[in-house]
Amino acid sequence: MSPTPPKRSGGRIALIIGLVVLLGLCPCLGLTGWAACELSTRADDSSTSPFPTSTAPGRAPSDSKDRQNFAPGDCVVNDGTDDDARLRSVPCGPDTYEVLRRIPATTDSDRCDVLEPRTNADYVHDNPDDALDFVLCLRMY
Repeated sequence: MSPTPPKRSGGRIALIIGLVVLLGLCPCLGLTGWAACELSTRADDSSTSPFPTSTAPGRAPSDSKDRQNFAPGDCVVNDGTDDDARLRSVPCGPDTYEVLRRIPATTDSDRCDVLEPRTNADYVHDNPDDALDFVLCLRMY
């Protein structure tokens, strides 16, 4: 009787290497996605889009011609009402609101509580084109 040839474990080694590579890629892909989301949010904070309110959630009409872009650090006052906000950029001081963050592509003002805990007011812009929706997180200066 002739001796049996030894079993090859090349398939197992390839499987183990594949699993190690896959497990190494998962956290990298997750971190890349998180970083892209953060960078997108920060870039959109100072991008061009519709405008805010200052005392409570309100909605600016989507056809407003006097819209300006508000960036974090800007101060605003509301020349309109809570339901029809007309924000105007002003020097920071008493009775003004500071823009803490602009959250693009959403009308969920609850996100301010998570992303900007110092928020004590917000402005929601609801555009017929959902990609142009945004929320401003504000705080009394």
